[in-house]
Amino acid sequence: MNVCNPFDRKDVAPALDRESLKDRMARRTKAEAGATREALLDAAEQVFRGKGVAHTTLADVAQAAGLTRGAIYWHFRDKAELFEAMCERAAMPMEAMLGCAGGGRCADPLGTLRDMAVLGLTRLACDARTQAVFDVMFHKCEFTADLAPVAVRQRSADEGCRRQVIGLLEQAVARGQLPADTDPALAAALLRAFMVGVMHEWVQNPSAYDLERTAPVFIGTVLAGLAANPPRRARRRKSSPSSARAAASAKTS
Repeated sequence: MNVCNPFDRKDVAPALDRESLKDRMARRTKAEAGATREALLDAAEQVFRGKGVAHTTLADVAQAAGLTRGAIYWHFRDKAELFEAMCERAAMPMEAMLGCAGGGRCADPLGTLRDMAVLGLTRLACDARTQAVFDVMFHKCEFTADLAPVAVRQRSADEGCRRQVIGLLEQAVARGQLPADTDPALAAALLRAFMVGVMHEWVQNPSAYDLERTAPVFIGTVLAGLAANPPRRARRRKSSPSSARAAASAKTS
């Protein structure tokens, strides 16, 4: 050891090597844990979709992933937490629509709405993970109390999307793209009912038609129908003179 320099490089180097080794091991352990978690989520998608959430056990998921149940409990508290993580990993169609909506006013509200709706359908058509999780959420599970966080998230996305669509339809009325007496809330409900129906039906039989290719045609047809003959606001009935006199008489009696 060099007396003049107590921090001799020969003594420091092994310590640095040990620290470097610890860092590499920590990074490797973290990467392996992440890979295990992803494998469990992939297996959950597969098994939940095949057997349904209620009839799937954690042992089923572990077996499908080629891992032990202990590996599941290391990452997830229970089946509900596993289900929630699986759903959070996928972007649902309505969330994709919200993501592209932007805010404020736009020059072509119906064009923006068309792009949003087409994106929602094509996200489902082109993303295998979105298809799997959509199918599980809406056809293979019951939203019991322990799965409530997922239901809350989905309702929040649906409501946000509904408000965004109503806002665009109101702008379309203001710009003369839709008749002045259009009811934006009912028009938004009509569009949503159509899209949800298409998504639910198609995800159960994807070979029926090419949803990615037909999505622009579908949405264009619906919006053309709205422009030609939309749901209308209810007109207030004008009271006749006789009914007005009768109402006045009732007040004074």
